[in-house]
Amino acid sequence: MLNRRTLFGATAAAASFVTAAMKGRKANAKILSHDFEPRGTVGRLERLPKLDLQSSEDFLTTFRVLVNGDMTKMARARADELIIAKGLDPNAESTVEEALEVLGDDPIIGSYFQSWNSAQQQMWKNIRDEIYANADAYLAEMEAADKSGPGTLELNPGIVPDWAKYEIHQQPGGYVGDPFAGHIYHYGTNDFYMGANDQDSIHVGLAGLIPIPRDKQINRIHETGTGCGQMAVALKERFPDAEVWGTDIGAPMVRYAHMRAVDLGVDVNFAQRLAEDSKFPDNHFDIITNYLQYHECPAESSRAHIREAFRTLRPGGVFYPIDFFTGLLVPPRTAFDKMYYWWHHRWNVEVWYEEYASLDFAAEMEKVGFEVSKRRSGPRVSKQRADNLSLERAPYVTGRKPV
Repeated sequence: MLNRRTLFGATAAAASFVTAAMKGRKANAKILSHDFEPRGTVGRLERLPKLDLQSSEDFLTTFRVLVNGDMTKMARARADELIIAKGLDPNAESTVEEALEVLGDDPIIGSYFQSWNSAQQQMWKNIRDEIYANADAYLAEMEAADKSGPGTLELNPGIVPDWAKYEIHQQPGGYVGDPFAGHIYHYGTNDFYMGANDQDSIHVGLAGLIPIPRDKQINRIHETGTGCGQMAVALKERFPDAEVWGTDIGAPMVRYAHMRAVDLGVDVNFAQRLAEDSKFPDNHFDIITNYLQYHECPAESSRAHIREAFRTLRPGGVFYPIDFFTGLLVPPRTAFDKMYYWWHHRWNVEVWYEEYASLDFAAEMEKVGFEVSKRRSGPRVSKQRADNLSLERAPYVTGRKPV
């Protein structure tokens, strides 16, 4: 489950990987003959190419900390006031319509959402403007890496379904419509994580939490919806002897992911493929995972991917999906939460969020034959190496029963 402890408590786990990645970067320097790093790197992260851009992004990150912290508390407190004034319980379950009727016209709550939105739009604009100002250099860098190793890159033009073409998170072009989507997404999400993931710390931490099969056999790993490849790279670093695949529907995303992995000297295979039709053989992988994929897909696509994960996971393997409601965190129910998620659905182009929130993941996984592990009050860690998870709240862990 995505929660603050998961995201920001895992930061220290990344430290040992940074040195190894830097060694790989130095060893691979000759491969990327068109490597474009105007201001060099800090650890794993290539610095933004201009100081004024870095300054602007630093300001937006700091502003996001304010919005996500004190301004959120302010908006929630104001919502409670308005609901109580109506003689209602602020903790009671609400519909979207009821929430909007009470909260929708309030200027304090409105200023909170507008502040969040303005920071989001400016963040994308700053990065995209800079990338396009140096488009030839960035494109040459990707082209030089396309056929370089370690790792492979596979592109499959023409497979993108219509539902994947929206501009998720207001990102211009989304994941499939801008050739520099990977660049834009990577630096944009660094702002989203408020500086806590500049060294891939969150992805490294989550990769370290993924349970392993009971028989400890880990030969092949698949991360679906890999985005710019941070989790896939972290999985390869954790399991250096395994064959790791990262797949995504967005060609620009896997191109960037491959380029970055080559730059870091990490052997991961990236491919543009559908999660619901991965083209891998039956019983192929020991571990299948993903990070923040399902809330960006229609429910039927998620169901199809669960079926595909079952088909391609070997008996005894582990399926470990990580998203907002794949753990003990429940979908929104109070008035403020209903408005919050509706607002992101409507204005932050989270097109499929409401479909996702109504999906019963445990039931869907059990329906196709997965063995879903449950402990205490809700779906918890799997019986397959549950002992290595230290977080209070963890995602579902499912597995195929050993033969």
